Amino acid sequence: MRFSRSRDGDGTGWSWQANRGLVAVPIALIVVITVADVLAPQEVHLGPLLVVAPALTASFGSSRLTALVGFLATAALFTISAVRNSIFTSNHESQIIALIVISAFTVFFCRLRERHSAELRQVRSVAEAAQQVVLQPLPERIGPLSVAFRYEAAADQARIGGDLYAAVRTRHGTRLLIGDVRGKGLAAVDDADLLLGAFRSAAHRELPLAALHLELEAIVAWGLTQPNRHGGDPRESFITAALIDIPDREPRISILNSGHPAPLRLHGGRVTALVPRRYSPPIGILPPEDADAAADVFAFEPGDTLLLYTDGVTEARDLAGTFYPLTDRLPDLAPGGAHPVDLLAALRTDLMRHTAGSLDDDAAVVAVRHDGRP
Repeated sequence: MRFSRSRDGDGTGWSWQANRGLVAVPIALIVVITVADVLAPQEVHLGPLLVVAPALTASFGSSRLTALVGFLATAALFTISAVRNSIFTSNHESQIIALIVISAFTVFFCRLRERHSAELRQVRSVAEAAQQVVLQPLPERIGPLSVAFRYEAAADQARIGGDLYAAVRTRHGTRLLIGDVRGKGLAAVDDADLLLGAFRSAAHRELPLAALHLELEAIVAWGLTQPNRHGGDPRESFITAALIDIPDREPRISILNSGHPAPLRLHGGRVTALVPRRYSPPIGILPPEDADAAADVFAFEPGDTLLLYTDGVTEARDLAGTFYPLTDRLPDLAPGGAHPVDLLAALRTDLMRHTAGSLDDDAAVVAVRHDGRP
C-alpha cells in the first residue's frame, strides 16, 4: 500500500504547489466584487458577497490561508466603504462586523478540521506500523521461488484487518500460509497475529502439514480463550487458511486447505484451481482433539506460478453486482509467465477497474513463481 502525506504539515494536505491555481479563485472574487461594488449605483451593495472568498478557501486551504483571505476580504470591504464615503454608516459597519465574525468562525472550524486530520494521520501511521509487525513483508526471493504480495484495504481509513499471509524457509523447501479471519477490528487483528505467530514458530520444524495444522489449531484454541483477547464470543471466531509446502527439488506442492479459497496454478497459460479432495474445517471451529485434516499433493513445476488470495478478491463486485472472475482473467494478466510483481500489479489494476476503485472487503494476494533454481 501507498500512504499519502501532507506537504505543509498543517494537517489539511494543502500545498502551494498542488493548489496554487485554486488560490487565485477567491482572490479574483475579492477583486471582482470590490470593483463591481465601487462601480455599482449607490443603492446596490455587493460587499456582503465577499464572505464567499474565505468560505471557498476553507474547502481546500489551511487555516492560515483562510485567515489571510478573510483579512483581504475585510480590507476590500473597508476599501469599498472608504470609496463610497460610508465607512461609518450602520450599514457598512454591520457588513464589516458580519464579515469579520464569519471569517473568524470559518478559520476556527478549518483549524478543527486540521486537528482531526492530524489525529487521523497519526492513527493511520500507528495502524501501518502495526501491520508491518503483524504482516511482515515477504522477501522477493525464497529459495527457488520468486515472490510478490499485496494487501488492499477496503476503506482508505483502514490500514489493517484480518487477512494474513506468511512464509517460512525450511532446510528443504518453503512453507506458506494464507488466511482470513472472520470479522474485523481489533479482534480480527488479534486472531491474525495469534495464527501468524504460531505458524512462524512451528513451520520451520518441518512437521507434516497435518501435524502443523494440529499445532496451529491448539494454539488458536488456547488464544481464543484468553481473558485479554479483544472481541466477542470466541465460539464465533474462526480463520479460513491454506498451508502450502513447496519442496526445493521436487515438482510438487502439498496443500492443506481449511475452508479457504482454492489456490490457483498457472501452467503454460492455463489456470487450474487446486481444489482439495476434502476441505478441512476452518481453524478454531473444532476442538484440537477433533480436528481431522489431510494434505493434498499437486504438480508444481519450474515455470509455474501459484496464486494465493483471500475472498476479498473473488467476492469483489462491479456496479451490476457481478463477482470478479479471477480464474477467467488470470491468463490475460500473466502472459508468458510474468514475474509475480508484474502479475499482481496487473491484477490490482484489473480488479480496481472491475469494482470502479472500491472494494467491499480487504484483499490479500501472494504470487509465487517456481524458477527452478534452488
